[in-house]
Amino acid sequence: MTKELFLFNTLSRKKEKFVPLCPGKVGLYACGPTVYHYAHIGNLRSYIFEDILVRTLRYVGYEVNHVMNITDVGHLVSDGDSGEDKMEVGARRTGKSAWEIADYYTKVFFDDLAKLHIQKPKIIPKATDHVAEMIELIEALEKKSFVYRTSDGIYYDTARFPNYARFARLDVENLEAGKRVEMGEKRHPTDFALWKFSPKEETRQMEWDSPWGKGFPGWHIECSAMSMKYLGETFDIHCGGIDHIPVHHTNEIAQSEAATGKPYVHYWMHGEFLTVDAGKMSKSKGDILTLSYLEKQGFQPMDYRFLLLQAHYRSALSFHFEALKSAQAGLKGIRTRMQEWKNIDISDVPESATAQAYKNNFMDSMLDDLNTPEALAVFFAVMKDTLLSEAQRKKLLLDFDKILGLGLEQMMDIVENIPTEIQALVQARDEARKNKDWAGSDRLRKELQDKGYIVEDSATGTKVKVKI
Repeated sequence: MTKELFLFNTLSRKKEKFVPLCPGKVGLYACGPTVYHYAHIGNLRSYIFEDILVRTLRYVGYEVNHVMNITDVGHLVSDGDSGEDKMEVGARRTGKSAWEIADYYTKVFFDDLAKLHIQKPKIIPKATDHVAEMIELIEALEKKSFVYRTSDGIYYDTARFPNYARFARLDVENLEAGKRVEMGEKRHPTDFALWKFSPKEETRQMEWDSPWGKGFPGWHIECSAMSMKYLGETFDIHCGGIDHIPVHHTNEIAQSEAATGKPYVHYWMHGEFLTVDAGKMSKSKGDILTLSYLEKQGFQPMDYRFLLLQAHYRSALSFHFEALKSAQAGLKGIRTRMQEWKNIDISDVPESATAQAYKNNFMDSMLDDLNTPEALAVFFAVMKDTLLSEAQRKKLLLDFDKILGLGLEQMMDIVENIPTEIQALVQARDEARKNKDWAGSDRLRKELQDKGYIVEDSATGTKVKVKI
């Protein structure tokens, strides 16, 4: 890598030159979904930002160990450690078991990621598979006298961690009890549960034995235990949404550093909210918009990804269907151009000073804290620059797309006016072929034929035609 990468570090509140712990390698942890409901498009914004980060790191030569957890137990409806587990709430809402809804919503989540061209993390640990590691971490904190017991669980004593308020810039002294959390038997408003006891009057679907009694882990301890298992006690980058800063990530730092005596994470990166009608999208308010809903309105997943790329990941973005329609039209123009260039050979394209300047400008934007709006400006400048040959432009745009992830290669083989449902079946068949699931591939081919479409496999990709 010849150029330096700068990232905005929430820890310092400024852009910093990225220097990994191990040269050439990056350990990256991202907070994954709580699989009690569908992910809404606001949630998906975070995963697209993280995908751009991973793609950029890999493009410039880093080997990235990307870990993203699945929270399938322990995330209570309140950050104040009160209320029910969201998995139990989801089970009651659907009439299924907590285990069943975890499997179902996990599958839907990864289907959404695939549709958005989000590369799958290397390691995807589930909280329910790592309870032993969580118990071990709580025991380490107990030995160092960072915990205390109440009637409903084992709690972390934040007063014993002097730097607790530093990360989120919290005014702990003036934080009113009950304003941020319900106090209950807590010693301090910021104290949080490491282990919750199962209520005596009811049977939980998800509970485990522990040294302190039957119960389940707190949400915060889950991420610390899983991230440190797979990335070590100190690692490079931790990502999430800005709503994680004041509670979840602050608590992760406190418990991890108290247990190990070492710095937990060097670079913290947070994506801004996607708002709808000036308010944060929230499942609890029932105002969620899902990717499948956008598809039913005639949009494609890439329309949404393209919309998000037009805003910096640290900028709040207000969602409107008119803006999505504009993104759809812009992406259609790109698709049309790529289809026009479909048969242009780029295997032996001569280098030029102009093409190299464009590439440098594109990378300067991406290496400046993932500035996708500026990078897109370079993208469009290349697409319109007739001083470059069509082969040069095609080669540059395909190279840029290794980071942008819009799927330009696939665009060249997509027939206009093919319904989103059919395109989704084609992508699913391509994935089945990639995984050598020949039976699944044949089944999807027949399904496409039954719906009136023919698929042809070629060296340049899958071609879709309407049956005549």
